[in-house]
Amino acid sequence: MKNHQFAVCLRNQGHEASLELRKLYEVLPDTDALKHGQLRVVDESGEDYLYEAAAFDLVALPANVAERVFLAHA
Repeated sequence: MKNHQFAVCLRNQGHEASLELRKLYEVLPDTDALKHGQLRVVDESGEDYLYEAAAFDLVALPANVAERVFLAHA
């Protein structure tokens, strides 16, 4: 089973069409982005883009819940 990581959007200023406040988003691994204070997030378009990490809080979900959330978005 793949490790899925999620974050909740706390700020969407300038990205209102791409990000919804208080919504859970899948976060893709990107160590270069993290070094620059960014997260790679699958947004409302269904594509992954870089956003300021401070706009999100990472959420720790149990593995079985994370897998179900991931599959619900597929």
